[in-house]
Amino acid sequence: MKANARMVQLVASILVTAIFLGAPERLKAQAPAGKGDGGPAPTAEQKFKNIKVLNGIPADQVIPSMQFIAASLGVECEFCHVEHAMDKDDKKEKVAARKMITMMMAINKANFDGDVEVTCYTCHRGAAHPVGTPILSAEAAPAAMHMHEEGGDMQSALPTAQKILANYLAAVGGADGLNKIKTRVQTGKIDAFGDKYPIELYSEGPDKRVSISHPKSGESVTAFNGVVGWLSMPHGFHPMTAAESQAASIDAQLYFPARLPQLYQTFQVRHGEAIDGKQTYLVSAKGKDLPEMRLYFDQQSGLLLRMIRYAETPLGKNPTQIDYADFRPVDGVKIPFRWTLARPNGRFTIQVEDVKQNIPLDEKLFVMPSGGEKH
Repeated sequence: MKANARMVQLVASILVTAIFLGAPERLKAQAPAGKGDGGPAPTAEQKFKNIKVLNGIPADQVIPSMQFIAASLGVECEFCHVEHAMDKDDKKEKVAARKMITMMMAINKANFDGDVEVTCYTCHRGAAHPVGTPILSAEAAPAAMHMHEEGGDMQSALPTAQKILANYLAAVGGADGLNKIKTRVQTGKIDAFGDKYPIELYSEGPDKRVSISHPKSGESVTAFNGVVGWLSMPHGFHPMTAAESQAASIDAQLYFPARLPQLYQTFQVRHGEAIDGKQTYLVSAKGKDLPEMRLYFDQQSGLLLRMIRYAETPLGKNPTQIDYADFRPVDGVKIPFRWTLARPNGRFTIQVEDVKQNIPLDEKLFVMPSGGEKH
């Protein structure tokens, strides 16, 4: 894959901030389009060739699972697969990968009731070959904190999740201020892989958003219209999977600070790490049919500085991290003018240069293209 195409693909995938880790188009192209008849979702072996150890999982989880392996080992697809013939078993690494997946599943079944606790990353830690011997360092490693050390007086002094979320809502302008904003148009630049190019983001309350970026290779669109999501790039059109749409729906929330307590039902508070010198509270959030999240709030301002989401795959969790900065007031609400999005295979930064709110938007922006997936 050429560098420019790789960059566009990765940026589009992170904009979704869902389960895709920059899936190579050549792999997606080998999967035939679904029937779209409303029947049961196809399984991996029904949609892909030569499936031997991931039998029975939903077909739309195959790509995220492969991406989890690639991120865990720090490799590209061709480490295991034959380029342009990915169903072939010509490489010994592919045979070894199947054995490792089988071993991992057996360990989890025997020791963790089938929950995915041991993963590829447990041993590989971003390296193609795991290291079995402890690495010696010139500096002594810090002592690990025992679980009980996180409790006690330090934890009891923490504010409640409800208090932190209320402070967050007040910091951005309050519910009344947010609800006055019906639309938002942001224009700026993406900085990715040393290249910069324009981007526009169109939002409409409560949960519609379309981003249109303009790399040299052609226009790239990532969209969610409150019901479904899709991606359009020079190669064609791809409807989001259910898991992708779940994550995209979070990014599309124009009133996210006000709706957060309704979207998620379970919250846990801990002390978070310092971000850009600011002390934070970490709020872990879980909700029905939504990706698990970790939210880092500035203890002083109450603003959200970092969001980390975890998308489940059969082999482990794919993380997405978004760091928010350069907060400015616009029409009575405070919004970040810069955010950095990161996945294990790369990151990029969006810097907003101009914001206009409550202006009419063309509703055609939020209509998914017809005709199904193209390649």
